[in-house]
Amino acid sequence: MQTPTIAFWRKVFPFLRWWSFVGWDTVRADVMAGLTGAVIVLPQGVAFAMIAGLPPEYGLYTAIVVPVVAALFGSSLHLISGPTTAISIVVFSSLVPLASPGSPEFISLAITLTFLAGVFQLSLGLARMGILVNFVSHSVIVGFTAGAAILIATSQLGHVFGIPMPKAGSFFNTWWTLFHETSRANPYSAIVAFGALTCALSFKLFRPRWPGLLFALIFGSVLGVLVGAKSHGIHLMASLPGRLPPFSLPDFSITTLQQLAPKAFAVALIGLIEALSIARSVAGFSRQQIDGSQEFIGQGLSNIAGSFFSCYAGSGSFTRSGINYHAGAMTPLSAVFASVFLALILLLVAPLTEYLPIPAMAGIILLVAFNLIDFHHIRNIIRTSKQEAAILGATFFSTLLLDLEFAIYAGVLLSLFFYLRQTAHPEIISLMPDQVDAAGPIWTPSEQHCPALKIIRIDGSLFFGAVNHITDFFYAIDKPLLRKSHLLIMAHGINFIDVTGAEMLAKESLRRNALQGGLYFCGLKPIARGVLERGGYINDIGLHHIFESETEAITKILENINHPDCKKCRSPVFKECKKA
Repeated sequence: MQTPTIAFWRKVFPFLRWWSFVGWDTVRADVMAGLTGAVIVLPQGVAFAMIAGLPPEYGLYTAIVVPVVAALFGSSLHLISGPTTAISIVVFSSLVPLASPGSPEFISLAITLTFLAGVFQLSLGLARMGILVNFVSHSVIVGFTAGAAILIATSQLGHVFGIPMPKAGSFFNTWWTLFHETSRANPYSAIVAFGALTCALSFKLFRPRWPGLLFALIFGSVLGVLVGAKSHGIHLMASLPGRLPPFSLPDFSITTLQQLAPKAFAVALIGLIEALSIARSVAGFSRQQIDGSQEFIGQGLSNIAGSFFSCYAGSGSFTRSGINYHAGAMTPLSAVFASVFLALILLLVAPLTEYLPIPAMAGIILLVAFNLIDFHHIRNIIRTSKQEAAILGATFFSTLLLDLEFAIYAGVLLSLFFYLRQTAHPEIISLMPDQVDAAGPIWTPSEQHCPALKIIRIDGSLFFGAVNHITDFFYAIDKPLLRKSHLLIMAHGINFIDVTGAEMLAKESLRRNALQGGLYFCGLKPIARGVLERGGYINDIGLHHIFESETEAITKILENINHPDCKKCRSPVFKECKKA
């Protein structure tokens, strides 16, 4: 059992929660995963920094500092943070109207933007707003993951075939370019790419516990040397600057902070959506519980810390997180090792990176992207629920055709639409006793009714969104009865009543009283009854119209009923009719 002191420190330093599980086997697995991740992030960091309008080394600085803080203070065991495509594009579009890309002013603004985005993220985390992640359904995550996987694979096809691609091309533009530039494909690039892919796939099938991705990279490099990479136009990594991230200071002037605050909030939200979506996607494979608020805190602290070490805004990476998991990582130390190895590469072997063929990395990423598609859950969702299938499809196609962050918005909004539509139409069931002589009647759904007393059961909450639906039902059942009709609501299934619902019930009771009928309840839950009492609505309904059980309710109601059809009735519905 945890003492209060231990629980407090584990809350402040979340890495203490999993530190006790670290052993030689986990360290060995994390080292190999970290080494693979460090090699993979090299070209990505350079490319993302250039997309953001920054010098190439700033992407590598972000890949060194941001992942460490995010891993130690987040909740995911496998999430790898750092530079990403979406964040890079948003940073560029936010700052390009304010300064020239690559200029010292642009770099200063990017660092300040990162600091402000981290502050917003940390504030949301401390406010425990991670509950917002509960509105991202599993179907949204599966669709988003599948779409992002296809986007990742599509983005690598140009490297695989050695075809020059537009830097910011859309999904369809990329494929259009591929089809029309097939004649320019480089067969030697394809040989290296598919050689590395085959090597990685072989290790996955026959030696899944071995660091197959790393061996595939080495194999691809050797294959590049054998086929003469430079002489045959195979793209290789450029040599990198051999220094660690230098210290930097955000611009804390009031003018700059006011100017960047709205842009930083957008960056913060997009970063959180990316990180949480990716963390939950990977957790679907690892079966891990994700703490949304803790992820908010981890992302916020990583960007705040990164702004003091020449980093620009980072978030979770689909590609690197998927590689991290499939490379066998067991704890967040894999992110720490990846940063350490990346720093060592910069300091010690930066010149050797120019022998690493980019097509080899592209081939491996194709395998990782395929593994991110959850075919099993996709089939189950399509077979099980049309609504969930629609949510999955909308998120999937939005991911392919629109911005990544908008794809999440689309999936969440569609999920909320289906949920609200369902809750706004609570099930209303007409009931009749099918055993009149039994000691306790058994109530079954029936379209038949007593002309003097109708009994219904409402399964759902009476809130503002459901009021119109229920009111329409009340008026519909009155049409054949007209006057002197009484309605008993079995309220066992009503969990919640808001002010609008309470007002609707009070008005319905007054309307039925005016028609010489009445509205009655039995089995009201304490929470629902409390709302009626506190708002005074129970006075309009009448305390004598609220009962504990169905038997008590029917007995009392029938004693007071004076309906002309009762005297003509030859087939009493209720056993209490004989006593009335």
